[in-house]
Amino acid sequence: MKALWVEARPFSTRIATAALEAGADAIVTDEPDRVRALGRVTTVGPGGDLEWDRDVFAVTIASSADEDRAVELTHQGTVVVETSDWTVIPLENLIARSDRVFARVTSEDDALLALGALERGVAGVLLDTDDPAVVARVAALVKAGEERVPLVPFTVESVRPIGMGDRVCVDTCSLFGEDEGLLVGNTSSALFLVHAETLENPYVAPRPFRVNAGAVHAYCLLPGGRTAYLADLAAGDAVLGVEARGCSAPAAVGRVKVERRPLLLVEATSDDGRKAGIVLQNAETIRLVREGGGAVSVAALRVGDRVLGALLEGGRHFGHAVTETIRER
Repeated sequence: MKALWVEARPFSTRIATAALEAGADAIVTDEPDRVRALGRVTTVGPGGDLEWDRDVFAVTIASSADEDRAVELTHQGTVVVETSDWTVIPLENLIARSDRVFARVTSEDDALLALGALERGVAGVLLDTDDPAVVARVAALVKAGEERVPLVPFTVESVRPIGMGDRVCVDTCSLFGEDEGLLVGNTSSALFLVHAETLENPYVAPRPFRVNAGAVHAYCLLPGGRTAYLADLAAGDAVLGVEARGCSAPAAVGRVKVERRPLLLVEATSDDGRKAGIVLQNAETIRLVREGGGAVSVAALRVGDRVLGALLEGGRHFGHAVTETIRER
């Protein structure tokens, strides 16, 4: 995921507060105690969590020799680069050689350029501005540049009750929107997009922060391409919220509820013949997302319906993707 650092030198309560409210990953400051008084965030500077010339290095790029020096410094820590006359080529050269390069930017246009360079973009941006509104807008750009998950349709082959079991509700600290939810599945290689409880219904009030995600054994996709068992999620963890176009954003877990409920098994096949399955609570308010968008209740799900999900490669070792021979069913 891309990182956002915000410059607050000289110290500015307005900028530091805007950075905290925008979810900045770090604040660069000469007065870390004043930043800490406003909220918990990583500080960069003298007496901070990270210090210049120890954990973080600043390099001005004016020649290929400067590029070489910047790459060498990435072996010691994060490198923040800038140029006197900003150009794309030096940035692309650095991105091709390291994934620990940040770009110092002063505007949305600069941030957009840095985040899109060489398609992959820099690892993060250090924003230097005295305008809190720019902090918010650049934060939105950084968030929009996060992981995009390629979704594919699955054709439903069977839907059948399988008895009682323990299912997990994941309550996040974010509000989901239409066609948004979590990617969950019986296997790590095929996950379904389970819709959040955002829709009005005659049974219970909407809970747009909640995804009734499935049985305790299921995998859930996390930021960075990792997975976790639903049973292992806890408050403070991060899951990956995904919507029907594949756009995604991390969501902090605020609570996990495990309760014994009637379950059903949904089995489906991708267009290239890969099998997928998920165990969900057998209730009208549990929904998947249709191909093309729109939620469908598991109570109304029929053989032949097309629902969205994701196909992942390789197996999993403690949530990390590994290349190995593995069969799950």
